Order: sequence, then structure tokens, then C-alpha cells
Amino acid sequence: MNALIIVDLQNDFLPGGALPVPHGDEIIALANKLQRKFELVLATKDWHPPDHGSFAANHPGKKPGDRIMLDGIEQILWPVHCVQNTYGAEFAPAFDTSRIAHVFHKGVERSIDSYSTFFDNAHRRETGLADYLKKRSVKNIYLMGLALDYCVKYSVLDARHLGLNTRVILDGCRGIELEHGDIDRALDEMIQAGATILKSADL
Repeated sequence: MNALIIVDLQNDFLPGGALPVPHGDEIIALANKLQRKFELVLATKDWHPPDHGSFAANHPGKKPGDRIMLDGIEQILWPVHCVQNTYGAEFAPAFDTSRIAHVFHKGVERSIDSYSTFFDNAHRRETGLADYLKKRSVKNIYLMGLALDYCVKYSVLDARHLGLNTRVILDGCRGIELEHGDIDRALDEMIQAGATILKSADL
């Protein structure tokens, strides 16, 4: 069985949100269309407590983009975003969620961030996605969503580490490009890890 995993299609990551991914809204229609091609559709959400350690606002004197050490690992600081039970954390209104079998939450613990849809950034805590796929004998996954150079990339790297056949739907992703070249570097990393990059027309 093939699974489509739609990453973080949330209000705060769209234009006008707290941490907008440029042109992030452009992939919503494609996400709705592609769901019909898959038996299993899953989605993820950033789901942060208000005092999350990745928020620059929780570190006096720091600003988004600064780097700190958080519980032993380097952390980029971000604007406050995707706080649990707020509008910013909800899925985009135009995103059709009727076929989503399960939503996995990440970034739920204040002391560590979680870009990947499988593990937190130190691999101390699982989201449950890996077990969910294993129980259903899913070996082939297709990822799309936001942002290509963070949550999609780290999800792909973890998926490959777990031995999953991993494909990235390129026109179904948009990146942040915090630093010039981040998107190209992310694509290179994913390819080096054994992922396949394709376009929705290839499905």
C-alpha cells in the first residue's frame, strides 16, 4: 500500500501566518487533488505549547533566526507559531481533510523541537507515525507539504533511515530558504539518502 503524507499544511505556515512559507498556499489545491490517488492519506501538525523552547519570544534578547543550545542540541529560534488549540495551528480552511485517516502531532514538548514527522530533533521521542505505517505494512510513502527545507527534508531523512521507500512530490512542496541555497541543499541531501524526487504528473 502507498501512503501520502501531507506535512504541516497549517495556517501559520501560509501567507499571512506567523511563520509564512513563501507561496505555501499554492499547494493546497494539489494536496486536495492527490489524495484521491492514494489508499491511505495521513497528515501532520506542528503542535507547540505556548512556552516552547524554539520560540524566540521565550528567550529574552533573542530574535527569530538566532541560534541557541536547547537541551543539548543546536536550535534555530522561530517566531511563535502553531501553538496548540489556536487558529494558527489549524489546517488551512481550503484543505480538504475528509480523507485523512490520522493526524500526527509534533513539537509537543517544550524542551525540544521536532521537524521530522517521525521523531523529535534528538530522536528521543517518536510521533507514532513509524509504528502506524509498520502495523499496516506500508513500505512506500509519498511526502508533500511545508516546508521543503525543514519538516519535509527531516521527515524524508528519517523515513530513509527507517527503510521506507520514500518519494517527494516536488511541486507539492514549498521551502523557507532561510539561507540562500537551503532548498537546493535539502534536495541534494534527500537524494543522497536514497529518496526519489518526482512531480505530481508522474503519479
